[in-house]
Amino acid sequence: MPAGLPDNPLARGGTGSGLGSLLLSKIREEYPDRIMSSYSIVPSPKVSDTVVEPYNCMLSLHQLVENTDASFCIDNEALYYICFHTLKLGQPTYSDLNHLVSAAMSGTTTCLRFPGQLNADLRKLAVNMVPFPRLHFFMPGFAPLTARGSSSYKQVNVAELTQQMFDAKNMMAACDPKHGRYLTVAAIFRGRMSTKEVDEQMLNLQNKNSSYFVEWIPNNVKTAVCDIPPRGMKMSVTFIGNSTSIQELFKRVSEQFSAMFKRKAFLHWYTNEGMDDHEFMESESNVNDLVSELQQYQDATADDEGEYEEEEEELE
Repeated sequence: MPAGLPDNPLARGGTGSGLGSLLLSKIREEYPDRIMSSYSIVPSPKVSDTVVEPYNCMLSLHQLVENTDASFCIDNEALYYICFHTLKLGQPTYSDLNHLVSAAMSGTTTCLRFPGQLNADLRKLAVNMVPFPRLHFFMPGFAPLTARGSSSYKQVNVAELTQQMFDAKNMMAACDPKHGRYLTVAAIFRGRMSTKEVDEQMLNLQNKNSSYFVEWIPNNVKTAVCDIPPRGMKMSVTFIGNSTSIQELFKRVSEQFSAMFKRKAFLHWYTNEGMDDHEFMESESNVNDLVSELQQYQDATADDEGEYEEEEEELE
C-alpha cells in the first residue's frame, strides 16, 4: 500500500467539484493513516464559464481543509497570465493550460518517481512543508516556462533558474508572494548541476529576501536535485511555496461566494438535490477562519512566543 494518495479534484464546477470532494472523504475514511495530496484548479472570474463556480469552490475548499494533508493550488487566472504575457500566446487553449499544469505536477512528483532524493515521499514532503495542520495549501511554480511543443530556446543556469523560480510571474496561483511571508519552501531542481551551486544560490536568494520568510521557523527552505531533466530540457526547477499570501486567493473566492450567497442566487440548484444553507455557511466560516490563521502567522514574530509565556505567568 502506498504511503500517500494523490487526487486531482476540480474546485470550480461541473462534476469535478462534488465528485472529487466525495472521493477525498471516502478515501480518508478508508485509509485514515495515509497522506492525502491534491492538485486543485481554483476558478477565476476573468476566465469563468460556470456561473456557480464560487459555490463549488467554497464547498471544495472546505473539504480540502479537512481531508487533505497537502494541496497544490493551481489558479486559472495565473495560467492564462503565463500564456498571454510570458509565452506570448494570443489564444491559449486548454491544451496550453494543461501543459503548464503537467509541468508543475511532473516536477512536484519527481522525488516520488526517482528514489533517493529529498522529500522522497508524500509524508516527508508534508512534514517539511506543513508547520501547522490546516496550513497545507501550496503555490506551485516552474522554470523555465516554455510553450507546448517547444523546448527552451535559451540555456539557463542555476542562478537564473533560482531567480525565475521566486518570480511571481512564474507562480501558478494568482497571489503575490511579496504581500505575504513564506512559512516553508521546497525547490526541486532537475538536470546535471552542482549541488553546491544550488545550495549557494538558494542561500543567497534567501538572505537577500529574508523579510519575505518567517524567522521563527528555522531551515524552512529545502532543496532537492534530481539528475534526470524533463524531456526537451537541460535543466529545470519546480517551486513549492507555503506562503501566507495564498490568503489572497481564498479572499477572492470568499468575496465572490458572499456576493451570490447573500442573494441566494442559484441556491435552488443545490437545495433541490438535498443540500441546505448550513453546509454553505459552514464552508464559508471554515475558509474565513483559514484566512485569519494565515494572517496571524504572517504577523507573528520570533518574540511572540516569549510574550505569550510571560502573559501566562502573570495570569497564574
